[in-house]
Amino acid sequence: MPKYKYEFAGPSYVEEKIVTRKGETVGFIRIKSSSVLWKPAGEQQYYAVGLDDFVEWITSPRTDAARTSR
Repeated sequence: MPKYKYEFAGPSYVEEKIVTRKGETVGFIRIKSSSVLWKPAGEQQYYAVGLDDFVEWITSPRTDAARTSR
């Protein structure tokens, strides 16, 4: 296959605002290819964890995380 002259340059992360049902901002989660970041509402800096550490934590039986179909 030939090398393309152009390619898509998508964003380097995805960020979502988390709100309550009343519309109040709880915080922001940012997903990168190598880490997951969390910033509570009203704060300037993120808390970060490497993706490998996040996977280990979220799949641990201690977290009570459940698989979902969504």
